[in-house]
Amino acid sequence: MHILLIEDEVKTLQSLQQGLEEQQWTVDIAYDGQTGRRLAEQQSYDVIVSDIILPGTNGLELCRALRRLGLNTPILLLSALGDPHDKVSGLEAGADDYLAKPFDFREFVARIKALARRPGSAFYAEKTLRFADLVLDMEAKTVHRAGKKINLTPRELSLLEFFLRHPGKVMSKAEISEKVWDLDFDTGTNVIEVYVNYLRNKVDKGFDHKLIHTVFGQGYVLKEM
Repeated sequence: MHILLIEDEVKTLQSLQQGLEEQQWTVDIAYDGQTGRRLAEQQSYDVIVSDIILPGTNGLELCRALRRLGLNTPILLLSALGDPHDKVSGLEAGADDYLAKPFDFREFVARIKALARRPGSAFYAEKTLRFADLVLDMEAKTVHRAGKKINLTPRELSLLEFFLRHPGKVMSKAEISEKVWDLDFDTGTNVIEVYVNYLRNKVDKGFDHKLIHTVFGQGYVLKEM
């Protein structure tokens, strides 16, 4: 699952980000409403989580702006204001759910899962991930390229899914290590290069067009030449 987390309190944001990434979810962060809106417009997210009180554009204004743009991504608002009137204001602004601080993290995760399960949610609706002639069936855990079945190990499958969910985006070794396998990146090892090469040998070898490319000094990217 790909989540956008918008929160201006650094400690709160870091704590929530860590907890969400422990769920094996990808988390993008923003410390203010303007940055959050820009990310929401540029990326596709399964759920957006935003505090209401933010520098510049607040959470309510952010909801209204995104809904005016036609963005239907589920939005969960967080606020220290737990009065029913505040909840109504959040929902009327376009939010799908409202959670008052302080809250139990387990409930927080459950709310996000519930939003992602709603009809039309990208996370649960995407039973198949595709790029060019490469197809990953999320339910069967099978991979085909140009109709040819490719057998992957669980770790290779997780790496391919990560690339397929972020086509065209350069992924650093640290980002792959942390977000695919929840590990701190060790600059003294070449484990990322090893698994990317494993994946390349299965996904690209024997095909005219390569899909997994190295961006020297930056990382790797899934793209067509």
